[in-house]
Amino acid sequence: MSVTTTTHLNFRGQARAALDHYATVFGGEVMAFTFAQGGDEQDAADGAVPGQLKWGGVRAPGGFSVMAFDVPPGRPHDPGTDAVYVSVRGDDPAELTRYWAGLAEGGTVRTALGPAGYAPLYGMVTDRFGVTWVLDVLPPYNG
Repeated sequence: MSVTTTTHLNFRGQARAALDHYATVFGGEVMAFTFAQGGDEQDAADGAVPGQLKWGGVRAPGGFSVMAFDVPPGRPHDPGTDAVYVSVRGDDPAELTRYWAGLAEGGTVRTALGPAGYAPLYGMVTDRFGVTWVLDVLPPYNG
């Protein structure tokens, strides 16, 4: 048995726009399943908006994967402050720089992309959807 993890992001009405943006940044296709397609009684009771996402995701050929959904208005949703960072690690500085540029568009740079004491390339950005991303290239671990 193998196990993988995928970051699951929760939005209030912005899940589709966020996934479309991430597909543009990282490549891949958006998969989307709306509340209207789901027909779940609990979702209806929670005031789910039919065209918003009950489930969605992006999977890119290079291995990037993220999931998202729109929290219905009847359910509590507090994205919090720095509750989650999404870490993107790779070994190609040019590729990570391209991702950085896409995520920073309309966002807020928290740590400029550049060399750090523990990494040849590191940066932190909060994108226009309020998701904080950490991108880095790590040196080989020498125990």
